[in-house]
Amino acid sequence: MTQPTPRLKALDALRGIAALAVVLFHYVPYYHQLYGHDFEPWRFLEFGRYGVHLFFILSGFVIFMTLEKTASAGWFGLARAFRLLPALWIAIPITFLSVQLLGPENRAVLLTDALWNFTLLHEYLGRPHVDGAYWSLVIEATFYVWMAVLFYKMGSGKPLFVVMWLWVGISYLAVMFWTQIPDGLEFLVKDLLFTRYAPLFISGMLLYRWHSRGAPAVAERLLLTFSVCHAFLAYPAPFSLFVLACYGTFALAAFGFLDRIATRPLLLLGSVSYSLYLIHQNLGYGIIGWGYSQQLPGLLSVGLALSVSMVLAYAIHRWVEKPALRWFRDHRRKSAVDKIAVSPERPRSVL
Repeated sequence: MTQPTPRLKALDALRGIAALAVVLFHYVPYYHQLYGHDFEPWRFLEFGRYGVHLFFILSGFVIFMTLEKTASAGWFGLARAFRLLPALWIAIPITFLSVQLLGPENRAVLLTDALWNFTLLHEYLGRPHVDGAYWSLVIEATFYVWMAVLFYKMGSGKPLFVVMWLWVGISYLAVMFWTQIPDGLEFLVKDLLFTRYAPLFISGMLLYRWHSRGAPAVAERLLLTFSVCHAFLAYPAPFSLFVLACYGTFALAAFGFLDRIATRPLLLLGSVSYSLYLIHQNLGYGIIGWGYSQQLPGLLSVGLALSVSMVLAYAIHRWVEKPALRWFRDHRRKSAVDKIAVSPERPRSVL
């Protein structure tokens, strides 16, 4: 198996940092907002809520790696399903049971709602999340569907580039007139096109093209700039500036300027980041609440929640995520369907 380059290792480390930032945001300032801590949260942890935005940039960056190595939309869908679903299908019952046993009571959902979460269609059907963090998975899955349709059906680079311009333009209009979007268009604009987040994915795709093919044309640089500046409208200051900092940090890592962060602890954290993201929120809230019920100090309760979540994340990664991906890759290799080079009918140039 080919080892990842140092640049991609730096991105893995960055993903781990982003996941930890999200966890600490949920456990400290957000928990304090919802239920109250016995200590004053550190304000800088508020920025952790935007770690998810870095995940979206990363998803856009890596999506072409998968598309260009996958011969059909069907195999692409299976590849993404094996990446997302096995760990999710373990995290759902663990989280569901933990909330039933430990609380918080206002985070409990019906069993039927939990079952709908297995499909990642639950939000579109008006069903609640088993864990609050799952909102981003619905967006990820929707993004994969769009990319499968666009990449495998359009047949040339220029139309895809035009679609990206249109998508970013619609995203600007949406956030500018968010409360005035007609009811008949809300589902399309806010959910199917996820216009608050689409420029993050598109920026990641453009950064990948720059990384893999060299300096982009002027039109692509303009689109990248246009996508990045969307943050000024989508997020209030100072958080918009932090999102811009996420872009800058991601670009530095992608182009090899942050290779030093690819240390063993951060790479391990990056490897378990998806499982940690899935398992941490409601389970952690229950553990923190239990800690308070046992008269434990708040910081100790937070530390206990973080420790349990990390152990579970490592277990899910090692015994669920990795075996499932390994089985799928072996099966795909044996099938001789997947092609390393893009077929003549589908040109390699995608923009």
